[in-house]
Amino acid sequence: MAASLEEDDDFLANDFYALLNVGKEATTEEINYAFRRLSKIYHPDKHLDPSKKKAAEEVFSKLKKAHEILIDKHKRTIYDTYGEKGLKTEGLEIISRTKTPAEIIAEYERLQREREERRLQQRTNPRGTVTVGVNATDLFDEYGDDDDDVYYGPSYNNVEINNMSIFQSVECPLTVKDTLVIGGNLQARNGTGAGAFLATWRRLTSDKGWMEIETAAGSGLGFSLKGFRQLTRRCYGTSSLVLHSTPKGIRPAMSTMVAYQFDREVQGRLTYNAGFPSSIQSTLVYSNQDHHASLTLQVGITNSYFSLSYTKKFQEQEAKLKGAIKFGVTGGMVEYGFEKKITQFSHLGASMVIGVPTGVHLKIKVYRGSQTFLFPIHLSETLSPSAIMYGTLVPVATYFVVKKLIVDPFLKQQKEQELEQKREEHAEKLAKRKQEAKAATDLMKETVERNIEVEEKKMGLIIVKALYGKLQSSEDGELMDGECIDVLVQLQALIKDSKLIVPETVSKSGLPGFYDPCIGEEKSLYIRYKFRNRLHQVTLSDTEVIRLPQQRHLMKDEVSAAKS
Repeated sequence: MAASLEEDDDFLANDFYALLNVGKEATTEEINYAFRRLSKIYHPDKHLDPSKKKAAEEVFSKLKKAHEILIDKHKRTIYDTYGEKGLKTEGLEIISRTKTPAEIIAEYERLQREREERRLQQRTNPRGTVTVGVNATDLFDEYGDDDDDVYYGPSYNNVEINNMSIFQSVECPLTVKDTLVIGGNLQARNGTGAGAFLATWRRLTSDKGWMEIETAAGSGLGFSLKGFRQLTRRCYGTSSLVLHSTPKGIRPAMSTMVAYQFDREVQGRLTYNAGFPSSIQSTLVYSNQDHHASLTLQVGITNSYFSLSYTKKFQEQEAKLKGAIKFGVTGGMVEYGFEKKITQFSHLGASMVIGVPTGVHLKIKVYRGSQTFLFPIHLSETLSPSAIMYGTLVPVATYFVVKKLIVDPFLKQQKEQELEQKREEHAEKLAKRKQEAKAATDLMKETVERNIEVEEKKMGLIIVKALYGKLQSSEDGELMDGECIDVLVQLQALIKDSKLIVPETVSKSGLPGFYDPCIGEEKSLYIRYKFRNRLHQVTLSDTEVIRLPQQRHLMKDEVSAAKS
């Protein structure tokens, strides 16, 4: 329905579209018609019994509120974007669901802390990368096999960490256009350590460009100047100048890149690198929602190569499958890998790189928020078949085992704990919602009786059985009530002229007389109905459109009887 305002009880919010049984694209006339029709059932003046009159007042108040908001273009836009809470001013009105002053103060302070944490996260934008290099070549590269007379001593399969590096940076906004980035890195390789402190000043020069000045101090001094400029509507360019001090003097380097957007999905880039080694590179990139491919040709004094890469994006599974090849004057390589989102904030990726003369490498990547963890593992210095096989199969098998035995149970337990906590925190509201649904259903019964009488006379649409919730079947295949509620009366009340139409909704629990019997669980709606004295049945998902009757809903026995 609408985007939440980060409140923890959005699942209890009213769905105004579902209350009026209209779609999100409904016109003002359709909304008015739906309101008038429901008013015939729920208007307090339609009921003389005091208890029913009181229940009708509560239901009608909700319907009236939904009607008033949806026919107001401004309020409807806010509701579609932020939900019901978006119509309230920020502050104590948002947290008015609490009761005592102490609870209000505690809730207000909690919201303030969350806002401050989000603001700090946005302002500092911390980023970090940890790289741990592993040398595992002893597992696959054996020595002494060519000469049995030579003794090399006892054989040990050592797996060692031969390099490690850590990089961390934070952003410090100074003005609307100026940002200071402070960072540093430490690295150790084969017992030798190094590090550097970085300070970068970035300025937006205009709405079409920016510039960046960076200084580095550590293993020598460094200075760089970078810039970006939008040249035309489809063309932009970047340029950088780097000066780095070494024991042999100042080493300069310069790079310039021009990119042109041929259409929405195709871009070309031309890059020139001056310095040592110098090169010129041409890249063609194709990218859309499901595919990403790049073709690169580089010509240089010491390194000329051709490369092709392709990535397939699986949006529903939140995963990527990647493959790449590269051939050049110094050798070639083949790479293939996979990346998958495993939790809300975490991604896991692994790729195999097989090349000459580099050998076989396994690269494991873990992304957690703005932190990146890289584990490049050198498996073999040669094209070892066993290294390729184990490097491919072991990560895949490990991923499925860990996911099945650790990640999935953890996420399931976490979800159950969160749901249980929400149920406990809002038990009173859930009980009230259930009572409101029962009261609304009682108000429908007289209308439903008349509706059934009319439909029976013309052999129209009559609901025989309707269950909503977590559907379960008995041994004989019959649906059990379990974590379901009976919604026969609620659906029959929505039938008009032998038709039942319910537009797509966020959840059917928002329909009049409905409530959510199993918070957080996947819900379905089962309907068995008679039309022209023949039985039909259908099972729909929680958000699916209801459109009855339909020929394809005929039960098997009825179809067989019709054929005979």
